Amino acid sequence: MLAAMASEPIEVTAARAAELQAAGALLVDVREDYERDAGHIAGSRHIALATLSAAAPTIDRERTVVFYCRIGARSAMAADAFRSAGYDAHSLAGGLLAWVQAGLPLTPEGGHVANH
Repeated sequence: MLAAMASEPIEVTAARAAELQAAGALLVDVREDYERDAGHIAGSRHIALATLSAAAPTIDRERTVVFYCRIGARSAMAADAFRSAGYDAHSLAGGLLAWVQAGLPLTPEGGHVANH
């Protein structure tokens, strides 16, 4: 999967992120705990941005990873750092707000995107 996705742009649309997740990519939520609790993408892993570098060894280098946050700024930093370290890393363009605007679901049921 790594070689096949390497030419893909660092930012991916919500629809593409959903496709990547369905194909086995790991989605990583880099938001704060309270944001995650309000609503998140089912099946995603939560690693707050402040703890991401320490958690890096727990993320499989052979697996595509898509980072997301509220609007895409924090996840873009994460994706850039991980891509520089050799990961097939991406950022959800527009963040969780774009995911919801694309009509994609959040969990828990009735979940929403928390404000800062």
